[in-house]
Amino acid sequence: MPKPTIVLVHGAWTDGSSWNAVAYALRDKGFRVFAPTNLLRGAADAAYVSSFIAQRTSGPVVLVGHCYGGFVTTNVVTPGSDIKALVYVNAFIPDEGDTLSQILGGSGSVFGVADPTTVLDLVGYPGGPDGDTEAFLTPYAVHEVLAHDLSEADRWMIVESQRPITGIAGLIPSGPAAWKSLPSWAVIGTEDRVVPPDVQRTMAKRAGATISEAVGSHLSIISNPQPTIDAVLAAAAFVET
Repeated sequence: MPKPTIVLVHGAWTDGSSWNAVAYALRDKGFRVFAPTNLLRGAADAAYVSSFIAQRTSGPVVLVGHCYGGFVTTNVVTPGSDIKALVYVNAFIPDEGDTLSQILGGSGSVFGVADPTTVLDLVGYPGGPDGDTEAFLTPYAVHEVLAHDLSEADRWMIVESQRPITGIAGLIPSGPAAWKSLPSWAVIGTEDRVVPPDVQRTMAKRAGATISEAVGSHLSIISNPQPTIDAVLAAAAFVET
């Protein structure tokens, strides 16, 4: 089996650069790595990543999702089943019919609240469905919820450059779950205040994932990337055997 390509799918409020530390390490190990844009718009997100993989990769793929990226990767479909393994990092691992809102509601997440404006700035955007909004994190939410273990300078950079997710993305039900037919790994952020660790673990066990932990915030891929690197390498080694 040829060396798999690693495709890293970022989550809400970040972009492909959130994977830098992970991507550098994997590239040093000889892997071809991609970190495509996640549109953060809802149903189109999985279709876009599916198209990206179909057109930009060849041979086996290890598909890695962080945060909402896990929701997307669970719904990615490519011709010929090029995707051979899934890795979830501080991620949503939905079953068919699940929505983000259902998963977070009553979970203890800071985002599972009745009034989202306590942590989000909601604004309209052109071309969207009537009534839909983009959700930006408030400075408080970045500093105290999303990235509390990053440097102050890095937290402010997220405040200033964040890519918003639309409200409708949190309401669209997941399709058939890719983890039902693929081996999976899950890295649980022990200090995650976005997707609580217990919620991550429950989803990971349901998926039959090989579970490990990363001491860190929701952005442990930046603050403590080694557990994620190790999980991706384990998935790649499985694919290569």
